[in-house]
Amino acid sequence: MLLCDIGNSNANFLDKNKYFTLTIKQFMEFKNEQKIFYINVNEHLKEHLKNQKNFINLEPYFLFDTIYQGLGVDRIAACYTIEDGVVVDAGSAITIDIISHCIHLGGFILPGIANYKKIYSHISPRLKSEFNTQVSLDAFPQKTMDALSYGIFKGIYLLIKDAAQNKKIYFTGGDGQFLANYFDHAIYDKLLVFRGMKKILQENPNLLY
Repeated sequence: MLLCDIGNSNANFLDKNKYFTLTIKQFMEFKNEQKIFYINVNEHLKEHLKNQKNFINLEPYFLFDTIYQGLGVDRIAACYTIEDGVVVDAGSAITIDIISHCIHLGGFILPGIANYKKIYSHISPRLKSEFNTQVSLDAFPQKTMDALSYGIFKGIYLLIKDAAQNKKIYFTGGDGQFLANYFDHAIYDKLLVFRGMKKILQENPNLLY
């Protein structure tokens, strides 16, 4: 069973217990004869995927209790196995979704950490800097690199903390493990989206045959 989570920059695969990533360019040249169960948020690939007979789109099978309009299938999949908690997917964008008793209460979106760098460099060349991932959030910064890092990480931390209240926080995505370090009771799960996809296949076993 091969699972594929297609984003705007990369396509992530789970082949049984083997995880690997392809760039979108590499994905376009990817060939495999077995069934591939996928979710996709990349608008440019929709027509391409329709023509791949062995690619099966799982998006129509998600039954998710939400009134949020336009919720991406990647966010739905990440939340799909969570009964109560906050789900943070930290990739190109950072999405935060709140789940209570299997109901999606809403969520919000921030730029991903790499995109904050681009934002600052567009403001001024003097703000083009690497981030200090060890910056203290308990003391005011005394140099520009730390000031940029503090502004980003403290802002992200406070927004997530405020949304979570006393709920568990589930992190996934490329920067998920880093952000999880700021929270005492965080859970980092690299495969959270794939767990949602697996649950769909358990609910619809006919898709496997």
